[in-house]
Amino acid sequence: MATNKNQHYVPQCYLREFSMEGANSAINLFNIDRKKFIACAPIKNQCSKNYFYGKDLRIEKALQPIEGEYSSVLKAISKPGYCLTDDHRRVLARFWLLQNMRTEAASRRSILLSEEMSEGLGGDAVNFKVELEEAVQNSMNAFIHNITAIDDLKVCLIKNKSNIDFITSDDPAVLTNKWYLVDDRAAGKSFGFGSAGNVVLLPLTPKIFCLGYDGSLYNVSHKKGWLEIKDEQDVQALNEHQFLNCRANIFVRDLTDKDKLLAAFECTENNRPESRHKINYAILDSIEDGEKTYKCVSAEEARGVVDSMVHCQRIDANPNLWPKQIRWRPRGFAYTNDSGAGFIRQELAKTMPNEGFRKERINK
Repeated sequence: MATNKNQHYVPQCYLREFSMEGANSAINLFNIDRKKFIACAPIKNQCSKNYFYGKDLRIEKALQPIEGEYSSVLKAISKPGYCLTDDHRRVLARFWLLQNMRTEAASRRSILLSEEMSEGLGGDAVNFKVELEEAVQNSMNAFIHNITAIDDLKVCLIKNKSNIDFITSDDPAVLTNKWYLVDDRAAGKSFGFGSAGNVVLLPLTPKIFCLGYDGSLYNVSHKKGWLEIKDEQDVQALNEHQFLNCRANIFVRDLTDKDKLLAAFECTENNRPESRHKINYAILDSIEDGEKTYKCVSAEEARGVVDSMVHCQRIDANPNLWPKQIRWRPRGFAYTNDSGAGFIRQELAKTMPNEGFRKERINK
């Protein structure tokens, strides 16, 4: 499926919340590659293509109930006096997971990874290569099989009372991890959906934000599912993750203060990793008492070696600032078995009772 690099496809029900007042068919955007502002870009060019999930519509039909639930929740959230319910927390968590896995930006990262693996391994590794439509469908099948992956996270809503808006992007559902990025015990390790210390971020409207977090490591004070922020610095801290995670386009409701938006991006620009992943190669080094030992080598050294392994490591952006509302939980904890799995949350550890995971105190 051919597409322009600067076109990105996200749900119309999502972008509509960031569209111009009185003009739901257009949105303002900032292209980070060219540092160019584009006013009144048609929403239809930012939304999902026909048959993006396959011409049999099987996946698309499976996703419709989730999108419908999300639209209903968003309408409820916008009403005065709304209190966040457990059912709505679940809907928001699963919609975050869906949005995280289905954007074109996420699929193109998968394609780039497959291309680099094929190039590195050579020979029959051409089987690793995937096209855009296949990458999207693979992601959606993975979503359906892992739909409960973050149901254990705490979820709350942030009401923006400051003078600046939340922004969104072409890849808005952000997975980050404050603890992994600052603690030496997690140095060099990557985090996934089940990792301890995860923080998930999703702007819902220019004034409402969805925050998910590992309640075993963080405390976030809220009342009836809501917390209010008035400090522009806290809004900028959340917006920074959109700059760090997006592929090319930032979507905003208002372009009246373009200089401030550009300055905010430029403060973050150097924190954007050049690549979102690192591929590690290893080949068989020795066999002793039936146990194989592998050594890390370059892609060139691994190419063509039959007994070899490939490991893909996420490269995660480290923000300049975290919102002060995400505080450390006293006596926080995680689970580990000292393996490459790193530190995981209790719910995931329960599913692996024979893997030797133990509870480890993280915060005093």
